[in-house]
Formats: sequence, structure tokens, C-alpha cells
Amino acid sequence: MKTGKILALLLMTVQTHYAATANTNDYRSPLSIISSDLNKKIYIAEVTSKKITILNAKTKKIENHFKLENEPMGLALSPDNTMIYISCGVSQGIIQQIDVKTGQIITEIEVGHSPIGPQVSPDGKMLYVCNRFDNNVSVVDLQKNIEIATIPVKREPIASTLSLDGKHLFIANHLPVGAANVDHMTSVIDVMDTQTHKIIKSIALPNGAIDLRSMCLSHDGLQLYVPSILARFLVPTTQIERGWINTHALNIIDVKKQKLLHTVLLDDVDLGAANPWGIVCTADGQYIAVVHSATNEVSIINRDKLLKKLAASTALAKSNSQDEYNMSNNPANDLSFLSGIRQRIKLPGIGPRGITEFGKELYITQYFTGDLAIVTPGIKTQVETLALGDLIPMDKVRKGEMFFNDATLCFQQWQACSTCHPDVRSDAVNWDLLNDGIGNPKSTKSLLNAHFTAPVMITGIRDNAETAVRAGIKYIQFSVVDEEKATSIDEFLKSVKPVPSPSLVNGSLSPMARRGAKIFMNAECIQCHSGPYYSNGSLVDVGTTDGLDKGVPLNVPHLTEVWRTAPYLNDGRAAELKDIFTKFNTTNMHGDTKDLSDAELDDLIEFVKSL
Repeated sequence: MKTGKILALLLMTVQTHYAATANTNDYRSPLSIISSDLNKKIYIAEVTSKKITILNAKTKKIENHFKLENEPMGLALSPDNTMIYISCGVSQGIIQQIDVKTGQIITEIEVGHSPIGPQVSPDGKMLYVCNRFDNNVSVVDLQKNIEIATIPVKREPIASTLSLDGKHLFIANHLPVGAANVDHMTSVIDVMDTQTHKIIKSIALPNGAIDLRSMCLSHDGLQLYVPSILARFLVPTTQIERGWINTHALNIIDVKKQKLLHTVLLDDVDLGAANPWGIVCTADGQYIAVVHSATNEVSIINRDKLLKKLAASTALAKSNSQDEYNMSNNPANDLSFLSGIRQRIKLPGIGPRGITEFGKELYITQYFTGDLAIVTPGIKTQVETLALGDLIPMDKVRKGEMFFNDATLCFQQWQACSTCHPDVRSDAVNWDLLNDGIGNPKSTKSLLNAHFTAPVMITGIRDNAETAVRAGIKYIQFSVVDEEKATSIDEFLKSVKPVPSPSLVNGSLSPMARRGAKIFMNAECIQCHSGPYYSNGSLVDVGTTDGLDKGVPLNVPHLTEVWRTAPYLNDGRAAELKDIFTKFNTTNMHGDTKDLSDAELDDLIEFVKSL
């Protein structure tokens, strides 16, 4: 085939790659939830059914459903509670302003890629929106209904919270940035000055803090509470007890000083509290409630007792040596720290995620059972279920998604598949999984298209993804393989579709990327990265391995959605795509790129980022 025909085919593959979408069959999938004290209403974003449900909080009856064209991801109310702002859309994200009484769309405001976590300023004049895959935050003037600024942040902003005075916006970045072959990496909280629209500080969380999903401000505005996974990535995965691989934490930030105060483990000694998601601080200041999405629970923590115990722990740290404190008394390492000051409540549904408070009750969305849990904290905590409407039976794909996110299938509930593969992708961390030796940790791979690009794993140690799924259950979750559930997980993973790249322009390659496509061919990248998934399925030594893996051939990774999966190479040493070529391809074994000009290299990378 001539070069021109190969290039035309390559370009056509890129432009049609995102057409298919998974069939969700109108599952409800409640996710975000907010409450209105003024209206006595609860508003629920049902993702896959594309609707907003309105619940009368006094009668606990459904009053209305607003049907949308896009999946709603985030919700915010105007200060007078007359308008609701809904973040939705993917590559062309929008904010829909809806009248809460009529359900009519008042206006639509264009924002960035995959908007989420909207926040309205106390005066109702500004709206702040996290554009997850543009890695920035939109500042929207609600008087003019236009975006007036975009503020770059670290990586995948996914939640935000305003200080009580509205002067600072705290932004949770979902994943860490930088190379993974290091001893310390963490997600950060960016702090934006809302007057200057500048990031004035980045607050680092403890080592291994990843997969941030939400945050909440205490009723007095003094502390910010941020749940996270706490990955113990520096040890080989030889066991799972006592949080050897993953623990789960509540990070506490001093709002005025804009610094991390404490990190407290949410797990118990022999029972993980996997994948914390939603969080709320009650209006009376009594409780902090954290939802555990993968174990179907909520932790209700007595805030006053927590702060007193932390104060005592700080005093102990000052009186002891740092080593002694870290080993035995540090709340970030103490699996029994919350004993006696929190209730760990089992919820009636599956996949809890969002949480809000109304009155003395907590309302929690249950994603997979399509309903709400209502929890009334107290000496005798009460739990009930509230249906949102008719449900349809789950097909195999939906069950597989549920099992993929279910840590109750794991020994002692320490982790789900989604703990290391959030949203089916990568946690940006290196893990020593022992499947190809010990002492040679590898970067976590995205599972997108894994079933279509055999062999799998970085060294191709598994013949296919089906084998890898079962090996993960057995050797990472330390559990017995249930073949029916494993098959369902396979079907779910096969159904997952790529997210359109932020580099695309109206769904097509930019002029820069089209130039890069030609370089992709001329530099012989296409020799290995060929076919619909940009991988020929071979094992190749490209000269990038070292240490115990030096000279080991690596599985050619597919390039679909590579823009989302930094860091790169087998051990995550390349923080950015450009590092692969400028730092780690000096011998031209990884494509004929050594003599490319800076402009040509930028074009090539832009093409690869567009896949």
C-alpha cells in the first residue's frame, strides 16, 4: 500500500474512533446530590438516564424529573436557590442554568472538557467549574453568562470548594503529576485567589494520596476535609492485610494557613474502607460523614472528638522522636485511630457516591442500585432506602461495572479493581506486582482496550486480558475467582469507550496533529503502533528498560487515549510524552526521532495526544 493511502487510512481511523458509545439501557446511576434549605428540596443528578430528579425533603416524595440531553456530572445552586447549575457534556462541556420551579433551561454556557464540581460564589456573581481533562478551571461571569478566564491546575481537577468568604477556591486534583519511579508522589490541592484568578499555592497531601473525588468545608470554615486513597506503592504486593497495598484516608487542611494538618486512616485493622468518594460536614459541626463507594458504607465521625484526639496526637509527636511517632502513633499509620469516635454504617444499596445533608438526615446516592440511602446519625443510627423510580434488571455489562468497583469481593475489603484503575484507567503509580519478578515495579496500565490488544501487562506476561482479570482477583485482591463475576468484568471492560482527546478540534485532528501524523509514519512509529488500536501486539526491546528489567522486551502499548495516562514507559520515568523522545530515545530504538526538530517533535506529540 502506498504511503498516501496508509496516511489516509490512519487519519480516518483517528476521526472515527470515538463514534461508538456503550449502551446504558437507561440505568438511573445517581451520582451528585445537593439540598436546598430554602426550598426544602433534594436535587439528584442521574448520570446514565440523563435526568435531574427533584425530591421533596419534607415528604420524601419525588416531585419531578428534568430530562437532559447530556449526562449530568455536577450540581450547584444559586444563593437564593432559584437556579440550579448543571455541569455536563464531554469534549464540548457546558453549564446548563435551569429554573428549579419550571425545569426550563434559562441559558447554556460553554466551558471546557468534562466539566465537574461547579461552585457558585457567595454573592451569586461567579461560577467556578473544574474542566477535568483540560486540566483547568473555568471562571464564569453569571451576570454576562460567559467564561471570562481559565486557570491551569495540576491534573484532572475533579472537585472544588470555596472558603466561607469566597476569597479562595480549593481545587482537588484527581491524580498526581510527574514521574512514577520516585519515592514520593501525591495529588495536590490547588488554591486559587478568586480576585486575581491566580493559583497561589499547591498543598501536597501525604505520600501516595491519590484518587481524590470530593472535599467539604467545616461549618465554621476552619478546616477542609479531603478523602483519598493512600497507596503504599513502595512495597511489593506480597500480602494485603493491614493495608499493606492500599489504605484510605481523611486529609485535614487548615483553611487559613492553607497547609495540611493531619491525615487519618478510615480503615479498621482487619477491614478496609475502600475508595472514599463523597463527604459532607454537618451544619451543626457535629459530624463528618465519608462515603466508602467500594464497600457500600458511610463513616460518621464525631468531629469534636476527632479534633481533640488529633491535638493529643500532635502533643505526643512533639514529646517523642519522629521515628517513634511515625511507627506507632501517627494517625496516617494507625488503623485503630478512629476507634470510639466514628460509626461505620453499612448502607442498603450498592455503589454509594454523592452525599448531602438536610435537617438531621444524610442523603446518599447509590449508583448501581439506582436509589438513595437516608441515614439519621445518633446513638441508634437509622438507615432507610428511598427509590427514585422504576428500575430495570442489570445486564452482564452493568454487573461487570458493579463488580469492577466492588471491594467486598476482596479479602478484608482493602481494594476493588477500580482502586488501582480509577475509571478503568491508571492511578499514575508504579506497583511491584510480582508477576515478572520482584524488585522491578511497573507503571499501572489503563485497561481501556485491554481485551483487544493481547498480550497484556507491560512485559506481555499474560496471554490475554481474561487471564489478567482472573490473576488480579487471585493475586492482588487475594480472593477466590468467581467465574461468573470475572466474565461480567470482562464484558464491562470490553464495553468501555475512549474519551475524545482534548487535543481534537471539533472532533477532528488539528493542522498541527495532521502534520504529526505524517511524521508518525516517516519516523516509523507505525511499524509497531499500527492497526485500529495503534499496537501490533508484539514484544520489542526499545532500549528503555534498566535495572532488573534491562534488555527485557516490552509489550507494544496501544496509543488510544495516551494523553490521559501519564507518566510513561515501563517504570513511569517519563513524566511527559516529550520526555520519551528527548531523554530516553537517544539511540533511536524507540522510533526514528533523534534528529527531529523541536517543531517536528511537537507536531508528532500533538498527533499522538489526539488518539
